[in-house]
Amino acid sequence: MKLKKRSRKSHKGDNGRVLVIGGSIDYAGAVYLAGMAAFRAGVDNVTIVAPEKVAWVVNCLSPDFITVKVKGDYFTTSSVNKIVELSKKFDVVVIGNGIGVRKETKKFAAAVAKKIKAFKVIDADAIKSVKLQDVSNSIITPHEKEFEILLKNSGCTEKNVKSKIGSNVIIVKAAEDKIISKNKIAYNKTGHAGMTVSGTGDVLAGMAAGILAQERNLWKAAVVAAYVNGKIGEKLSKKFGYGMTASDMLDLIGSELWLT
Repeated sequence: MKLKKRSRKSHKGDNGRVLVIGGSIDYAGAVYLAGMAAFRAGVDNVTIVAPEKVAWVVNCLSPDFITVKVKGDYFTTSSVNKIVELSKKFDVVVIGNGIGVRKETKKFAAAVAKKIKAFKVIDADAIKSVKLQDVSNSIITPHEKEFEILLKNSGCTEKNVKSKIGSNVIIVKAAEDKIISKNKIAYNKTGHAGMTVSGTGDVLAGMAAGILAQERNLWKAAVVAAYVNGKIGEKLSKKFGYGMTASDMLDLIGSELWLT
């Protein structure tokens, strides 16, 4: 699938704004990977909302991000309304990367995912907090264990998940990815065993968000992101074997999306 060509007359913001909500005192790098993947996918702005110590780490890692600093080491429900209001300025919201599974944080993730009606990418620990019936317009990116938890939370099985999926699209990450919507299923065979390294899912989530912010098409964004993510892994395996890192993936996103 080819992505839309950008107008030479476009201005800052015309090509997508992505808000990444995530991070915790335990996981500071995940939001950086997701945010940078969105940038490499071609969006104009990425803003990261994170606990204050995490946000300062992100500022040190890259001057490209705007950060919104939330007091404390973890997200709690006290910041839900503020973040939901902030999200209205963005085309796509990513939630879950590095967010953790503390009880209060899970309540926060569930509330934010439910209240934000705009396009979303729900990833990592946020997947464990939501029901399909409570979210809409989302790309959800579980690995196989997280998919089991999502199905259990939603009161369905893999056989009848399409009856509960609504307007969402699910990428089940595996050796062969399975992409599921209400009306169709696709399979992606790109990838490499070296991609079991931490952070590759954060890259996939950010890339999907970046594509979605420009294309405004959940299915297309999910299919393209899964395919390109795997192709990047294949290319890196030729250089690093099983020694690739998620950070290695970032510099190949732009060329795989726009130059092939």
